[in-house]
Amino acid sequence: MIGTQGKVRSICFSFLLLLSFRSFSTKAKAQSGSDCENTTQQTLSSAYQSNLDRILTWMSSDAATSNGYNHNTIGTNSSVYGLYDCGGDVVGYFCQFCIATAVTEAPKLCAKRVSAVVWNDYCVIRYSNENFFGKAITYPIRHTTGTKNISNTAEIQRGEDFWRSMITKATNVTNQLYYKDGFNLSATESRYGVVQCTRDLTNEGCRQCLEDLLAEVPKCCEQKIGWMVWTGSCLMKYDDYMFYLLVNQTSSAPAPNPQTDKQGVNNRTRILIIIISLVGAIIVLCFSLYCFWYRKRVRKANYKEKTRDRDREEELPLPSFHKIQSEEMWSTDLPRIPFFTILQSTDNFSEASKLGEGGFGPVYKGNLPDGRQIAVKRLSKFSGQGSEEFNNEVMFIAKLRHRNLVRLLACCLEENEKILVYEYLPNKSLDFHLFDVEKRKQFDWKLRLSIIHGIARGILYLHEDSQLRLIHRDLKASNILLDQDMNPKISDFGLARAFEVGQNQANTKRVMGTYGYMAPEYAMGGLFSAKSDVFSFGVLVLEIICGRKNGAFYLSDGENLLVYAWRTWYEGKCLELMDPMLEKSFMQNEVERCIEIGLLCVQENARDRPTMSDVVVMLASDTVAVPKPKHPAFSIGRMASEEVSTSKSSKNLSINDITSSITLPR
Repeated sequence: MIGTQGKVRSICFSFLLLLSFRSFSTKAKAQSGSDCENTTQQTLSSAYQSNLDRILTWMSSDAATSNGYNHNTIGTNSSVYGLYDCGGDVVGYFCQFCIATAVTEAPKLCAKRVSAVVWNDYCVIRYSNENFFGKAITYPIRHTTGTKNISNTAEIQRGEDFWRSMITKATNVTNQLYYKDGFNLSATESRYGVVQCTRDLTNEGCRQCLEDLLAEVPKCCEQKIGWMVWTGSCLMKYDDYMFYLLVNQTSSAPAPNPQTDKQGVNNRTRILIIIISLVGAIIVLCFSLYCFWYRKRVRKANYKEKTRDRDREEELPLPSFHKIQSEEMWSTDLPRIPFFTILQSTDNFSEASKLGEGGFGPVYKGNLPDGRQIAVKRLSKFSGQGSEEFNNEVMFIAKLRHRNLVRLLACCLEENEKILVYEYLPNKSLDFHLFDVEKRKQFDWKLRLSIIHGIARGILYLHEDSQLRLIHRDLKASNILLDQDMNPKISDFGLARAFEVGQNQANTKRVMGTYGYMAPEYAMGGLFSAKSDVFSFGVLVLEIICGRKNGAFYLSDGENLLVYAWRTWYEGKCLELMDPMLEKSFMQNEVERCIEIGLLCVQENARDRPTMSDVVVMLASDTVAVPKPKHPAFSIGRMASEEVSTSKSSKNLSINDITSSITLPR
């Protein structure tokens, strides 16, 4: 029965997603603009066609490495002049994808034409047989109009002031001929706009071009919502939903209004209803089965949540998603990626692309047009369980850059989606290799020592060298991912907390983490600090050396991994702890030193544990003395690999799901 429900749910979801994608594609096409510059169709000479093909190819490739704008001339005879320009904060391979799409569209939209312009939400391309660089083209003016009428005359009155302010801001030195903004029309309605000029223009040329467009608006679009006006050199666009991503510019734009977004969604829903009505009986059946499955899932999740969070109180205050969106999360440091790029890269979120699923939602593997592989984390619309961890992770990891931390590449906040895009790490997580008898045969001592060093450097960066002083709070083998060269990268910052300058520790009643890795003062008293991460690192070191998980290591006499490691070291037999797979590759002095460092990190009193800077020094130098460790802390519980997680399924995740592994009773 469960298997049948899963198949039906998958079919229904795929069908609805296909309809949604078709609607999105249609909308995106309607919002794009093209202009063949009034040139008549003609047979292009072979020389001009060759140069045109070359300039289009150059645009696609150059856009991946530029700052989003460039122009070029190809050919001495039958020359082709071309430029591309990506709006505002669209850069890198996301700009390249937009340009590549426009490059594909232009020859089709303007077949047998020597000149063309293609605008869309994110970029513009232009080519011609005449040199147009630096010349503001203000004729002819093209436009598309929306389907919704303006009912409030106050909106028309506010509109002109809004656009004049936008033009002024776009044509100052700071904003590079591009600006986006918005305003609240009422308590429930907001409006959004963008002005943009191609960057070959001067500020004055851009201003004049936009002024000419503004003069055209009353003739074509003043009474409408959802219009776009453009020429070959500039563009203005206006709508009642945020068709771009708000970033930290000197802007008064309102954050997305749920009511406004809902109105936009309702318009799309009307179109879907017409289509869905043709197969209404099938949809009703699918929806009923899905509701049955989902209610059962929610009841189970709610029961666990109530049991886990009884008598809990809030930790360090976290901003809401609304606040993160407008102030922290969607900064210029975090590039945006169009939703249609996500859909294409993941084959419309197909099951074949799915890597796994957690409480926040599914994770997919994607392939960008430039061949780069990505991991796409998509916050489920039906789950609030992972939203706080999702926001928390974005707020922190977007500001972190280190070779031993997983890299967040971009974000997407379109079509009511909340999506994060990470680098894809093909070698999965450390636990996938380390705790498998066959796979860990490939983990010789040199590789294990390299992984220990990498993890230590990553934690040191979090504690002392990053612009935010972070405590990870959930360091474990499954949260250590491995890249193609087996370099370790720390992932999953859903439970991380930032410390202020001078702050050493914090207290919480909401204890969350994973059995076997939590420091005793955190598990029993809710007290966490940098030394909590040091304890988790010590457990990791001992696990890497012995090849066994702490939570699954339990001897008949009651000894766990930490106690067993300390006893064998104290008796001078610490090599008994070593994984037998290492017998042909280990260096005895290095293994013994790492065991001592690991035991030093898991001491019961946090003050006796070293800092991560001390750990890195001790690992790097054989001449630095390692203090003798005391008896380690007890292990928190005997769970025998019962690692509770919000993860529901996994297909060798490259981006580990956000985990809220255990909340201990006080």
